[in-house]
Amino acid sequence: MLSWKRALRPLTAALLAVGIGLAPAATAHAAAPSSGWNNWSCKPSTAHPRPVVLVHGTLGNSVDNWLGLAPYLVKRGYCVFSLDYGKLPGVPFFHGLGPVEESAEELDGYVDRVLAATGADEVDLVGHSQGGMMPRYYLKFLGGADEVNALVGLAPSNHGTTLHGLTGLLKYFPAAEHLLNSATPAFADQIAGSPFLTKLNEGGDTVPGVQYTVIATKYDEVITPWRSSFLDGPNVKNVTVQDLCALDFSEHVAIGLFDRIAFHEVTNALDPAKATKTTCASVFK
Repeated sequence: MLSWKRALRPLTAALLAVGIGLAPAATAHAAAPSSGWNNWSCKPSTAHPRPVVLVHGTLGNSVDNWLGLAPYLVKRGYCVFSLDYGKLPGVPFFHGLGPVEESAEELDGYVDRVLAATGADEVDLVGHSQGGMMPRYYLKFLGGADEVNALVGLAPSNHGTTLHGLTGLLKYFPAAEHLLNSATPAFADQIAGSPFLTKLNEGGDTVPGVQYTVIATKYDEVITPWRSSFLDGPNVKNVTVQDLCALDFSEHVAIGLFDRIAFHEVTNALDPAKATKTTCASVFK
């Protein structure tokens, strides 16, 4: 018979990873070098006229979540920026924990700052997990559709997660549910069927004028069922990385941190006119 500590390990791990853009193990948290991303003197080129804003996931931050994708995009000529949002008092490094509505307001302000610095008319957004879902609130309720050309989500929590059914147990433990809501609101907001997600998805997943791309993995152990990442709408492209490369075994964290199959598909979404086929060989591009 399993000990109680061992039995609780899956639940503990799952709760720590909900909506994650889990940081690779708390690396030294410093601003990205000005020669790379978050270079506020960067001016978009004719080839890439829109700056890219990267939006980390729950428990992520503006640096650790993007150590793979940000340099990948900078090398390809994009002006790239990333923000920290959803900070809780006294909690360093691990952000994206505050109420998602408030985080969307932070994103709104950050996009305004990027547009002012770069002189661009619009940005493109790329987000991991909560970072792929939260911007939809900004687009739908805060006027973001006038400032954003495209939203690309990597394993986004668009319709929440059941954590393999574990979230259904919360109703039997009201104290735990209250703690989840009060201590880490973003976790509660991303549970399938939450009031926040009901409001977000009511009346349709998308808004006119924005192109949406969702890149998901069949091996997602955090957003369950994994297809709940997908969106419905006329301006939506849903992609499964295993359909592009059957040898891609990335799960929820990996697809945002270092999956170059997913990264190549991100660039296709950012510049569809110059898109090239994504295959297993894209890891070498």
